[in-house]
Amino acid sequence: MNPLQSLVRWLGTHTLFPASRLNARAETMLCIAALAAADEAAALAGTRHLIKSRDGAKDSALRSYNYRRNQVHYVCDNSAKV
Repeated sequence: MNPLQSLVRWLGTHTLFPASRLNARAETMLCIAALAAADEAAALAGTRHLIKSRDGAKDSALRSYNYRRNQVHYVCDNSAKV
């Protein structure tokens, strides 16, 4: 929904907008806030894909690296002394 439409709906709900109005300064401030919200929403629309896709090769390399690190603990057994 358009921010200005949501502003008019909010004004209609909370202030009975067509019948009674707020102070001119208050209405101006609300309209400017709605326009700023619309501008921010438009700016965020271009940066929707901030989450990077998974890199399969990197994930595989990390899994194998962790597997090799875990195997190190099983190689050395000094419990049997000669």
